[in-house]
Amino acid sequence: MASLLVARFFKLPEAYWAPITTIVIEQSSLGAALGPSWHRFLGTMLGAALGAVAASHMSVPNVAVFGVSVFILGLLRVLPRVDLTGYRFGAVTLAIILIVPRTGAASTIALHRFIEVSIGIAVALALSVVWPEEVPTDKAD
Repeated sequence: MASLLVARFFKLPEAYWAPITTIVIEQSSLGAALGPSWHRFLGTMLGAALGAVAASHMSVPNVAVFGVSVFILGLLRVLPRVDLTGYRFGAVTLAIILIVPRTGAASTIALHRFIEVSIGIAVALALSVVWPEEVPTDKAD
């Protein structure tokens, strides 16, 4: 709820991406979530940036442009050392930007996806700190 409310507060058009991201991130404990969350954030940023550039050069969704863009994203992820989890988040962001029909400018759509996913990551990490997962302990009988 928190990530959805934050995304709605900023009047993001597809605010549902924030809670979806929060749910995905919350599948890990805080210690396990910090590293992958950073990679997810970087991957999302790369996917949004590449999606904005690719989408601004095409008028309708194009399978070839999408395929080449996913390949380029795979090459670009090496520079900031984004892991495969981050690459997957970036590819999802890229797919949303390039495949889903849009009514606005590609750069605006890319910025919205980046902000929505970033809100989801931030809220998930905050919730992990405020409401930590209980670690099961082995009870000796």
